[in-house]
Amino acid sequence: MPNPNELAPLTVIPGAIRFNTDSMKLEYYRGGPVGFGTTTQTGEWVNLTTDSPDIQTGGARGVFAGGYAGVNTIDYVTISTTGNSIDFGDLITGRAGVGAVASTTRGVLAGGYTPTQVNTIEYITISITGNSLDFGDLSAPKTGVAECSNATRGVFAGGSTPSSGYINDIEYLTIASTGNTVDFGDLTELNRSPAGNVQSSTRGIFGGGNVPNNVNVNTISFITISTLGNAADFGDLTAARQQNRNCSNSVRGLFGGSDFPSTNIIDYVTIATLGNAIDFGDLTVARGSTASCSSPTRGIWATSGSGTNVIDYVTIMSTGNAIDFGDTLTVRTNPRGLSNGHGGLG
Repeated sequence: MPNPNELAPLTVIPGAIRFNTDSMKLEYYRGGPVGFGTTTQTGEWVNLTTDSPDIQTGGARGVFAGGYAGVNTIDYVTISTTGNSIDFGDLITGRAGVGAVASTTRGVLAGGYTPTQVNTIEYITISITGNSLDFGDLSAPKTGVAECSNATRGVFAGGSTPSSGYINDIEYLTIASTGNTVDFGDLTELNRSPAGNVQSSTRGIFGGGNVPNNVNVNTISFITISTLGNAADFGDLTAARQQNRNCSNSVRGLFGGSDFPSTNIIDYVTIATLGNAIDFGDLTVARGSTASCSSPTRGIWATSGSGTNVIDYVTIMSTGNAIDFGDTLTVRTNPRGLSNGHGGLG
């Protein structure tokens, strides 16, 4: 017989709300199974979004920062429109190849090269134009890092340092604070140019890159952003490449272009599942090292590694070729992009 003094197991109903005393955020329970919005069979707790980029900026804002050599330009677009970018402000230090993460309010830019590699981290308030401010430091000077973020955390993975051509380190920071990064875990392989910027509120995904002996790869790996630990295998891109740039909403991640080899390929994955990427379409021109960003509906790629000012866009939940959006404020090489409407924000 059941023990009358024993409490029955708690049943969590999808849509239930709780206050998480660890993160100090409201959360709602999103039911499973895998592939229907969650990464587990039983469901998961997800941050309850109480703010919107539409309220702050009139729409999700995409920001492009830096460039080679020593460019400190920051410009922006409203992703739901088309047209040329507008001046936002300047970085403290002009540099290219930074890692870029964002919450709904703040963008954070880490590392890069001037051409000397740096460990500096700077931040901006996305809804307010102006110059960046000091945030803290990476664990070492780095360039070529991949990134992902949710509403709370920004994560930087792989890249290269002055002492090592290939690294697999993953580190993270809390976007709403300031300070130095903290160790998270390791990538599945040493990779000097993995590509991130694919994320849901729970998962971050990295795809492609270049591993020791100068070998381009098609591997895709993932992490759970709110935990600590090593990355795990997700699947493969349709082709091996590096310096591709990516974007996502909370459901689908897109991997676009490449410098090595030069390509205009766009692939996509469903973030909550595992498996290989599927062909999506093509960028308007073959290019890599772009500044990519997204809203819940659109993905954007701006500029290139060869130095252009072209901006393309696609509708993320469709398939097909990219369409011309406009031009960036200046022609530059290897800036990075962020937005206050990407898939990690729910």
